[in-house]
Amino acid sequence: MSRIIVYTGKGGVGKTSVAAATALRCAERGQRTLVISTDIAHSLADSFDVALGGEPTKIVDNLWGQESDVYYNVRRYWGTIQRYVQSVFRWRGLDDVLAEEMTVLPGMDELSSLLWIAEHHDSGQFDVIVVDAAPTGETVRLLSLPEAGRWWLERIFPIQRRAMQIAGPVLRRVMGIPVPDDAVFAAGEELFHRLDHMAELLADEQKSSIRLVLNLEKMVIKEAQRSFTYFHLFGYPTDLVVCNRVLPEGAGAYFEGWHDAQRRYQPLVEESFAPVPVRAVPFFDREVIGLEMLRKVAAALFEEGDPASFFYRGRPYRVRRENGGYVLTLDLPFTSKEQVSLLRNGDELVLQVGSWRRNLVLPRALVEAQARGAKFEGNTLRIDFAARARE
Repeated sequence: MSRIIVYTGKGGVGKTSVAAATALRCAERGQRTLVISTDIAHSLADSFDVALGGEPTKIVDNLWGQESDVYYNVRRYWGTIQRYVQSVFRWRGLDDVLAEEMTVLPGMDELSSLLWIAEHHDSGQFDVIVVDAAPTGETVRLLSLPEAGRWWLERIFPIQRRAMQIAGPVLRRVMGIPVPDDAVFAAGEELFHRLDHMAELLADEQKSSIRLVLNLEKMVIKEAQRSFTYFHLFGYPTDLVVCNRVLPEGAGAYFEGWHDAQRRYQPLVEESFAPVPVRAVPFFDREVIGLEMLRKVAAALFEEGDPASFFYRGRPYRVRRENGGYVLTLDLPFTSKEQVSLLRNGDELVLQVGSWRRNLVLPRALVEAQARGAKFEGNTLRIDFAARARE
């Protein structure tokens, strides 16, 4: 069983260095480790000062690295769908080269890179998979796609597939429009299932955890708090928060104002993310490039410990019996009741936090139960359900 660790954070906070240091420490502890970048702005190869490509490349004993290649990934995971879209563009008069370029849609590369995680996990070749993910906003968006894909696959996809089987030959014969054949729908269905499998792996608290990397700056902390909420919302467990580039005491007069600000923010971060632990990595006097510096980062972050350990375990939401009814509780840190809206739709509870929405499929015990109200208790949203079915 592979251990999966996903590092994410606001762009520029140093998550690549932390991910690389974690992977190196795991490898030097004897664990077969892969570190993979899903960020299109790659810097993983720069951290190790080696060349990396679209397939795993050995760096040192027990350690392999991989950076995504957009065209390689698209051909691998989207090939059949891409060829159909390409035929539509050609029908509209675009030449082959431009048609191919147009089929690489925004987000395809990052999403394809995430699909590698499930593939490497299923291969059983690695004990630990460390992911240097895209900045937090992009990562949250990509990790929310499997849920949307599941809804589309169950409700809309069968209708579209049947409609094309009936109307497709007519459109092709009368208008000459390229219409998707069953192979395209089969490829789409397989892609949705791959996304679903990836989401299940990343939400499995026995295998996976997300770790947030931040700097002690107000804007960075605020984004980390929002991301922390959204990861809880979509069921992805967080087990560690890393404060990177913390200035040491006696950093000098030039850094005095910055050091004072960091000292004020440090307790705030520790209180805000509790009970998830917070660990610090100091600001080094040299650029973090190469194995020697990565070892220093790992030593500061984990001391002599195992980076693949789970530093916190928690469930994003729970259902329990209480006072003759049921209570569903959902941890939503850094959220107020004004930001949350709820809508009941059959066996689904549609929960919207800010601009993000999640469809929670209710447990069987709550499908026919009447929702009686909702309120916040600290950072936890509590929804009460009656015990008896609705009449």
